[in-house]
Amino acid sequence: MQQRLATVFIYGSLLPGHSNHQICAGFIQSAVPGVIQGRLVDYGPYPAMLRDAAAFTNGASVRGMWIVVNEQGLKRMDELEQFAGIEDDNDYDRVWVTDMHQPEQSGWVYVWDTPRGCPPIAEDYWPDFYARKRG
Repeated sequence: MQQRLATVFIYGSLLPGHSNHQICAGFIQSAVPGVIQGRLVDYGPYPAMLRDAAAFTNGASVRGMWIVVNEQGLKRMDELEQFAGIEDDNDYDRVWVTDMHQPEQSGWVYVWDTPRGCPPIAEDYWPDFYARKRG
């Protein structure tokens, strides 16, 4: 039986070397860098991405990684991000996006719909911001 795979754009604590990478690490089939339209806000221990009017008006982008995981990996990430389903009340929504520089590359990303009072992150890559913040 062929396993179903999902492509997900990760940009924060799920990235290699960060606090939640173990959630998806054992399920990753492949990984490549990518860039999608959006902007980051600082929630403290991790960022949240917004794909709101401000992100699109300013042409903001976020660098991260496209990973391919099996269904169990996607389920584990859904649990972490408190995503119950498209029609449900979620902490993060899971939306379909396309890479800004590789139009053939698309998949899911976890986003907030509002900044929830969190300050914007000027950088387009959370590990850069995280290192500066902690250093």
